[in-house]
Amino acid sequence: MTTELCITEADLALLREQLLCEDSERCAVLLAAQSQRRNGQRRLLVREAVFPDAADYTAQGPLEAQLSPMFVAKVTKRAAKDKLALVFVHTHLDADVPRFSLVDDRGEKALQAFLAMREIPGDHAALVLSEGGLSARLLGTDEALRVVVLGSKRQVVSDPDADDLATELTFDRQVRAFGAHGQKQLEQLCAAIVGTGGTGSIMAQQLVHLGIRKFILIDPDVVETTNLNRIVNATHADVGANKAEVAARYLKAFDERVSVEVVEGDVVVDSVARRLVDADLIMCCTDSHGSRSVIQQVAYQHLIPCIDMGSTIIQADGEVKGIYGRVQLLAPGLPCLWCSELLNAAEVRRDMMSESERKLDRYIVGGREPAPSVVSLNGTVVSLAVTMLLGVVVGAPLEATRLMYNARTPALRSVRGTPNPDCFICSRKGALAWGDHRRLFTRLD
Repeated sequence: MTTELCITEADLALLREQLLCEDSERCAVLLAAQSQRRNGQRRLLVREAVFPDAADYTAQGPLEAQLSPMFVAKVTKRAAKDKLALVFVHTHLDADVPRFSLVDDRGEKALQAFLAMREIPGDHAALVLSEGGLSARLLGTDEALRVVVLGSKRQVVSDPDADDLATELTFDRQVRAFGAHGQKQLEQLCAAIVGTGGTGSIMAQQLVHLGIRKFILIDPDVVETTNLNRIVNATHADVGANKAEVAARYLKAFDERVSVEVVEGDVVVDSVARRLVDADLIMCCTDSHGSRSVIQQVAYQHLIPCIDMGSTIIQADGEVKGIYGRVQLLAPGLPCLWCSELLNAAEVRRDMMSESERKLDRYIVGGREPAPSVVSLNGTVVSLAVTMLLGVVVGAPLEATRLMYNARTPALRSVRGTPNPDCFICSRKGALAWGDHRRLFTRLD
């Protein structure tokens, strides 16, 4: 299972700005947290880039760049303090995608010996950068890493497991639009859908038709008669069945090769939330503040893009006053739901409680009233979200990261927001890129 090196768009842009020049090779060291998936795959999540000064080099020229032992020791000490991995970066003055040289091999062996002497365990890596691209590997080995760049786009910029671009005839019309490479990117994704009711059931249907073949479906609820107006592919015979199981049945019927993991649990529970770490992309189709709060923390903390969506019908005095939809990408560099003022702390607190805890809390009175919902509005919002996914994953020229839909006007507009630099979720001072090094704000099992 190939190890992934995950870096934000901003950090990669900073590396290129600081290191790529015409006269000499240069270096940097990245500090990375680790995120472990249940299938054994390891992910290194870049948290910070450390750049040496001119005095921190013992040698530097067009064919070499060597850091002083004092500088390496200083960065290593910082990494050891937070139990972070080290990624040693250097440049080649090439116009093509760079390859590691024999000089690089010798330098990495020396670094390995230094880390072993300092008793710094973990998966450390090396990255070589040029004007033509980049390559990465586990430090001192020939094991290549997959490099994923995350932000408003999810780009796999280096992949040792990439196969040929042959695609099925089924997806011919999509390949004509987004190319064989884009179709392969879709087919290699593992998509998690949290909430498989009104929006989630339509989401599952659209994603499998796009060519996604690996799913994690999470939902604690069963189909009720009042759900049948909006859960696609559910029938009266499904009343009492878990919603995720109903969605999984459709996915497998469409293509028997589809892999589906059904999780019958609430994502606010820690063991359920942890299942999201196995995904490459999260589609948030829930309708509670607590679940959204947990899901977005997984997204930012483990560098997994999430598309959150919702629809609202405002009804009063027997009349529809408003029909709205919202779709928002949650990813590094973009504001989270707290920054966007879309979460209510009291509602999050309520959702994080067990049923018995709610009954004992004197500040919680009554239950929630069911919200109006129709399949057509859900379908509109899901289609907007899936189109946004195409912009994120396959490079389609779709730049919006937050869309607001007003059905009455009608109007669709793109909204921009600014993340809070001190946010406890989406900033570097908060949960961003901490992976397994920080616990999730969940309800413990």
